[in-house]
Amino acid sequence: MALVPYLSESDLAEEDRPLLARPINLFRALANSPDALRTHAEFGEWIRHRCELDPRLRELAILQVGYLTASPYEWSHHIKIGHDFGVSDDDVTALIAATAGREHGFGEVETAVLAAAREITADTRMTDETWAVLLGHLGRARLVDLVIVISFYNAVIRILATLQIDVEPDYERYLEAFPLAEQTPGPETARRRG
Repeated sequence: MALVPYLSESDLAEEDRPLLARPINLFRALANSPDALRTHAEFGEWIRHRCELDPRLRELAILQVGYLTASPYEWSHHIKIGHDFGVSDDDVTALIAATAGREHGFGEVETAVLAAAREITADTRMTDETWAVLLGHLGRARLVDLVIVISFYNAVIRILATLQIDVEPDYERYLEAFPLAEQTPGPETARRRG
């Protein structure tokens, strides 16, 4: 159960009601601080609709953060969102395999994106080797976008965990189809996996 109430539009001032146009539990909890929700939502909109990073790569990076940190909310929501941006069920299965260090079938750029997400999540930075591979594929601007996306979603999973945000029933099916690992790897394990 969440540590703050899930608010509805009727709980908000008239000018803040549009903040809950998408009434997911994360937004309903953040609505306890409307200005914080407004800023969070604006940044999320930039990531989803104006960031020039390939949307499939973006969603793979976000999913890697959610899986590595065993965040049910992030994982389930971004499987659904990932589907909207070209991530297939096979991609989700491959991501799980890649996280475990097994054969996964991704190409060099996807493999490097997942490595970057694991490295930033576990070590707060990307290795020089991963940076060099991604710089060659993405260029400087899109690589900075990738770092911002991974870092933002590392913040989001901390918000979700601290506020104890519940997964909505509509998203539970994604957790059933793609269960999170019982234990997430620690930083040493995450560094070794590529």
